[in-house]
Amino acid sequence: MLAKEPTWTDERVELLKSRFAAGLSCREIANDIGVSRNAVIGKLSRLNLAREKSGEARAAARNEKAQENRPRSVPRQQYQLLRKLYAEAQPAEETINSEHRCSLLELSAEKCRWPINTPGTEDFCFCGNSPLKGLPYCAGHTRLAYRPGSRPRVARG
Repeated sequence: MLAKEPTWTDERVELLKSRFAAGLSCREIANDIGVSRNAVIGKLSRLNLAREKSGEARAAARNEKAQENRPRSVPRQQYQLLRKLYAEAQPAEETINSEHRCSLLELSAEKCRWPINTPGTEDFCFCGNSPLKGLPYCAGHTRLAYRPGSRPRVARG
């Protein structure tokens, strides 16, 4: 029967330590040494070698960096727009004059998409007024569509 060579020779352990100190990832170390990534992780654990940052701290740093580079999201901009809209004084029961009514074929991004009457009837149409920037409805229909407190708040922490 053939004797099996040990996975972790003194030479491999020294390579592991030097590559780890150089900041290589476990995958890169494994490829250089010729063992599996799990073998590298296990040996690092048995040698009590650890990175300065924990995995959670690295993930948090990665998320912070990603958020710095990310443009502001559309939902956040819409929220701010709606908050401003509701801060303005408005009558309790506002009548919305849909002066520019249009059919489905005439509907575009520059027209309020609020449906008027029942679909399928002859007098069915859309509002057609100018919508607020970034929203599908005019100011009056936006107030109807996005009522504050109509959805339960989700705690974020």
